Amino acid sequence: MKIRLDHVVKTFDTFRAVRDVSLDIESGELVALLGPSGSGKTTILRMVAGLEYSDGGHIYFGDQDATDIPVRERGVGFVFQHYALFPHMTVAENIAFGMKVSKVKRERAAIDARVSELLRLVRLEGLGDRFPAQISGGQRQRVALARALAVDPKVLLLDEPFGALDANVRKDLRRWLREIHEELGITTLFVTHDQEEALDLADRVVILKDGQIVQQGTPEEVCRNPQSAFVMKFLGDANVLSAEVRDGKAYASGASIEVDGLVDGKAELYARPSDLDWSEQGPGIPAVIARVLDRADGRRVIATAETGEHLEFDVAPERALKAGKGGFVTVRRAKVFAA
Repeated sequence: MKIRLDHVVKTFDTFRAVRDVSLDIESGELVALLGPSGSGKTTILRMVAGLEYSDGGHIYFGDQDATDIPVRERGVGFVFQHYALFPHMTVAENIAFGMKVSKVKRERAAIDARVSELLRLVRLEGLGDRFPAQISGGQRQRVALARALAVDPKVLLLDEPFGALDANVRKDLRRWLREIHEELGITTLFVTHDQEEALDLADRVVILKDGQIVQQGTPEEVCRNPQSAFVMKFLGDANVLSAEVRDGKAYASGASIEVDGLVDGKAELYARPSDLDWSEQGPGIPAVIARVLDRADGRRVIATAETGEHLEFDVAPERALKAGKGGFVTVRRAKVFAA
């Protein structure tokens, strides 16, 4: 089922939460809405679900204008952050609930067969008789997904579904959810503020700020070619240096890189820790190592440039670097935006 948002607007009192958003989600695509708190991502999800109505624009499911269709008639499955399971019902009863209250009547045997199928799909075979309090948080979220899938939705909507879980469980569930999506092929819209989560899961990432889309594309496109300083900073650690653009080059603290399309003047140079390296001899940014942070997967070095600006970069664990050592930070890659 293809979804199309056409110039959608939503205002709460005097606050405009969503500002003229247009977005196409292809049938079978998994799209992540990514942005900080207050960026409008959950409001968009709720409007697609029918839990909120837009103040302007239209929402289409396929060729049908679904803007004013009630939530029960939209054919969506919704998974919330905090599970919303019925505590007095068993796992199997929670999964079966939507089928029992649906307008489409099913025989008891058909419902039981569907519950068994979904328990297998979400890897909870043998736990159907347990209550939500008797299973883990990760298992409860699997039950919530099975319940959403039980009614054979045209569209699956997930609102920060792993936000209440610890980091290791979230990683496991991300891999599992991607496998489920590839198996079922349901058009899925996923809301998160976790950049790693969005990049790991999505076919396409839509980045929002202040109720507007600022960039969208595949994980590779948004990571490798950020279109603004906001996107560069939001998608991960970024070093920022004051720079000046002159005659097609940006100069920053002793480093220079070629830039296209920027007029001469003040700018900012952005470089991720993986874009920088350390050299005992120039050229580069003269600096002194302030700290070396050892981590399980490598070493993070913090250096201070002559300008007082701090730079962080990663080196191999065997690099013999210590605080107080002088040298040069070299720039392998960087993005420059007008200040």
